Amino acid sequence: MTTASDPSSGAPRVPQPASTPEELRAALALVAPGALPTFDAERSAALRQAREQVSAAPLRRFLGQWAVYVAIERAPDRAARLHALEARAAETDDLADARAIAAEIGGILDTAAAEAGVHRGQHLP
Repeated sequence: MTTASDPSSGAPRVPQPASTPEELRAALALVAPGALPTFDAERSAALRQAREQVSAAPLRRFLGQWAVYVAIERAPDRAARLHALEARAAETDDLADARAIAAEIGGILDTAAAEAGVHRGQHLP
């Protein structure tokens, strides 16, 4: 994976990785290294659940969730906008403002999910 030459341009800093634990973790190390402990803990939990349930579903949910997270964080402007919207959502008491914020957050998540190859009907926690 290579980084973009000018991360302040809003262009993605890294290409969207394949949705494998190794590739997602490598991308996280570049775009959101502070998230690595959470990634590792959630990966362990997903593996444990998959074994207990004898099902790949927990791993698919884990990979989908983190693929979307990476898709967001690899684009600095998009990540900053999402974080600003989340902060506003936590503070607003105005219903119309809350709806507008939720709609914009939904649009960001839809775009990131499409980039990550996560399709509607796949449920993310």
